[in-house]
Amino acid sequence: MITPPEVFKSLADETRARATLLIASQGELCVCELMCALDDSQPKISRHLAQLRNSGLLLDRRQGQWVYYRLNPALPAWVGEMLHVTLRANADWLAHDCARLKTMDGRPVREATCC
Repeated sequence: MITPPEVFKSLADETRARATLLIASQGELCVCELMCALDDSQPKISRHLAQLRNSGLLLDRRQGQWVYYRLNPALPAWVGEMLHVTLRANADWLAHDCARLKTMDGRPVREATCC
């Protein structure tokens, strides 16, 4: 089980916090979508996503050439509630990231998953 210090330590970095909140708002995002939204490099985004996955906050799935990240559905309810409250209260903080994501050319198309 993930503890409060682990959650807050994982989210203490701005890139990880923004990525996590964007994923919470969209359901799942791939590395290229996060690169566009956060206007950052693939190595940096991938490194932060690996840290979030290793902490237990995110899960990933591969679909062809894409790797998609989503919140871990096994997270305690308080984590999901905290993320959604933070997301609603900080829409302005993420506005530029969301705008870049909405205008991204060539966004990957998701296939339905079986599970």
